[in-house]
Amino acid sequence: MSAAIPYFDWIAHHVGRRPRQLAIGDLATGRRFTYAELHERTDRLAAALAARGLGRGDRVAILAPNCAEFFELQTACGRLGAIMLPLNWRLTVPELDYILNDASPSILIHDISFAAQASELKSRCKIAHLLEIDHNRPDSDYERALASENRVPEPLALSLDDYAMVMYTSGTTGHPKGAIITHGMNFWNAVNLGIPAFITPATVQLVVLPLFHTGGLNCYANPVLHAGGAILIMRAFDPGQALAHIGDPALGITHFFGVPAPYQFMLQHPTFASTDLSRLKICGVGGAPCALAILEGWAARGVPLIQGWGMTETSPAGTMLDAADAVRKLGSAGRAMMHTDIRIIDDAGHDVARGGIGELLIKGPNVTPGYWNKPEATAKAFTDGWLHTGDAARMDDEGFVYIVDRWKDMYISGGENVYPAEVENVLFQLPQLADAAVIGVPDARWGEVGKAVLVLKPGQTIEPGEVIAHCLKRLAKFKVPQSVAFADALPRNATGKVLKRELRTQFVGASAPAIS
Repeated sequence: MSAAIPYFDWIAHHVGRRPRQLAIGDLATGRRFTYAELHERTDRLAAALAARGLGRGDRVAILAPNCAEFFELQTACGRLGAIMLPLNWRLTVPELDYILNDASPSILIHDISFAAQASELKSRCKIAHLLEIDHNRPDSDYERALASENRVPEPLALSLDDYAMVMYTSGTTGHPKGAIITHGMNFWNAVNLGIPAFITPATVQLVVLPLFHTGGLNCYANPVLHAGGAILIMRAFDPGQALAHIGDPALGITHFFGVPAPYQFMLQHPTFASTDLSRLKICGVGGAPCALAILEGWAARGVPLIQGWGMTETSPAGTMLDAADAVRKLGSAGRAMMHTDIRIIDDAGHDVARGGIGELLIKGPNVTPGYWNKPEATAKAFTDGWLHTGDAARMDDEGFVYIVDRWKDMYISGGENVYPAEVENVLFQLPQLADAAVIGVPDARWGEVGKAVLVLKPGQTIEPGEVIAHCLKRLAKFKVPQSVAFADALPRNATGKVLKRELRTQFVGASAPAIS
């Protein structure tokens, strides 16, 4: 097997070197798989899929919370030449209906908790097969399928350009697009991330981000398996439980990755100050601009958060801050990965001067070839081979990139660009706040003005005037929110990103007193 597909069957490779070493631990069920066990289960799954008529180019969907089966399926698809289709379990049936009809999988592997949705989707989307996972039953459909097959599929001559996965990006407008992920993208991401994150066979990572998302699969889970290390999977993130795992010497966790929200919630947890963090070697953060208050809170415990930037279409690592620069360049997303090029351009397509803000572009073998069934969207996303990221960024004199915000989140007030992330950094300095987001709302005089939506810590109070006064001391007047609203919680997607489109829907049209 490994001789036929040497580039990306990492599990088969490690069977020859460390067969009895732990590969995956499922913290929710207590199941643990060595590389030898994972290799055998993957072979059986590939054979079970082949017995159901699946082969090269066929799509295999999975709808499940975090579990080891994601990695079994990923490798089994590689051995068959099939294409994995991870599904966001937070989506409704109509939303999944669109994705499944677009990608047309032949089989849907699903957790028992999604049995009703799977049954409906099978009918609506003309899916030939269902395969149910039930960790409480050793004779579940999934386990019976593995137990009944022991035939190793015929080796395939695949290349790094072959498709490994189609991963649908969350649509901010219209329908989501299926980003094509090749075997080469996964390989180059493992190389790009593995070296600066000091990933080795001794690495033990706690995986908390959802595995249907590129952050869960590839930061750093797949690079860890590429190196022969171990991943420990949480079914769902809980800040107190995550801290307990990190502090447990028996688990020996060395690596962690999250978007800002998990770090924020752990920082605010009562056990944060007493948790033993000494075994952590690398804690990566990405997915959204990280508030300085979060970075400083973790750094105060001796754990500098290593910022990076990426997106589904870049597999995802595009930039990363080296550990040695984490404190010196606090707030930076680092520099381009080793096998990646980046540019920052203005609206005319010209490179901006150092320090200027523009759109970040990226190019390299880690970048998607395009979108599934969407040639027009693919063509629109690229200029001369450079992918338009939609992120506003600047670069300092040393080449360090700072992600300012998403272009779509920027608003224009009185002709001036306002980047909400900058304002949110100032808001997070207020000790009463548990969470904060800033959006632009229409204004008759200025076109748009900022509105701060705040979540208070239990037992805390603050007046809107105090919030605005705090911002006036620290920001130019045009950046200061002109109104304040309070919420019990901010809407977030499955990876923890604030859903600002939902906030805009809720607050657009709300009147606010202007700042005099």
